[in-house]
Amino acid sequence: MFSLHRRARSVVAGTVALAACGSLALTGTAVADSPPHPVAARLPGAPAVVSAPLVPGLYQSAYSERNDVLWATAALGQPPAPVSGSTLVKADPDTLRVLAAYTPPPDATGVVEAVYGIDVDDEHNTVWVTNTRSDSVAVYSQRTGEHLATLPGVAHSREVVVDERHDTVWASGYGDGTLVAYDSRTYREIRRVTVEGAGPTGLAVNERTGTVYAADHTHGRIIEVTRGSDAPRFVPTGAGPLSVALSADGRTAYTADQTAGTVSVVDLRAGAVIRTVTTGEGAKSLAVQPRSGRVLVVNRLAGNVSVVDPRAGTVLATVTTAALPNHVRISEDGTAYVVDKSGAGTDGADLLTRVRPRR
Repeated sequence: MFSLHRRARSVVAGTVALAACGSLALTGTAVADSPPHPVAARLPGAPAVVSAPLVPGLYQSAYSERNDVLWATAALGQPPAPVSGSTLVKADPDTLRVLAAYTPPPDATGVVEAVYGIDVDDEHNTVWVTNTRSDSVAVYSQRTGEHLATLPGVAHSREVVVDERHDTVWASGYGDGTLVAYDSRTYREIRRVTVEGAGPTGLAVNERTGTVYAADHTHGRIIEVTRGSDAPRFVPTGAGPLSVALSADGRTAYTADQTAGTVSVVDLRAGAVIRTVTTGEGAKSLAVQPRSGRVLVVNRLAGNVSVVDPRAGTVLATVTTAALPNHVRISEDGTAYVVDKSGAGTDGADLLTRVRPRR
């Protein structure tokens, strides 16, 4: 989740090109039996990088510390085409093998309830997802993969983030400018904050305070909602932010500004951008290494991941990925997981790439 990470021991360094090859079989909930494939080059001091195909249509991933598994969402059918399939995938973060795959149920129209945004609630052992094209949020069991609930009424539900300390889950509704909060124990809606004309996308939460932050892609800002007020505060960013993350102390926010191709370093106390770092075309997703504070940024159209030192305002390294990387998630030990939409695997499967810091 965006508010829970493993501890990093070192920073990703060096530029590494990936080689996409081989395949992983996927049939129902069967375990795949092919190993992941290492990158072609390993430079001295560079991170260990491996990639493996999972399933077609990968979108986002979330790492469960409790179960030591990686969950990923996949959906097929780009609008205006209808949804043609969707999968909630459970993968081994060490072998990158598919452990199980679950098909979401049909929505009210009879079309599969396709899954997109994702986060895990390790306290209650659940997975929360957004069903973007069904305007809803859903909950699954981490233990069995069982579909536990569908929660309607979130227009173009984009992303979801879990606040375990406050038993709260937030979802962003891009379609009508809403941020919706649920009780993670009962799945009951407990708050709804609407910002007219806004386009909230990525989310981050400060679990110490319960404050939630949403990237407003439409207006180039962060929407900040505290636990004690439904009146949001607005903080400027670069153009077209899609993703937001927080520093370990919660005083600084970072946004991946898709339109500008930059990362904005935002002082939340001052309410201002203090640094802008150019990373690459189509900056879409970012995550923070907990101990080093380095920010990894997915540049979708550039086909790479930038490693940013936010204090110096510099790009330290670039890791080249397969085409159209879409999302990055970092576990507590600093390992990054990147999903792309390259279709480079057998039968058009997209790749999961693991970037592990050198020890």
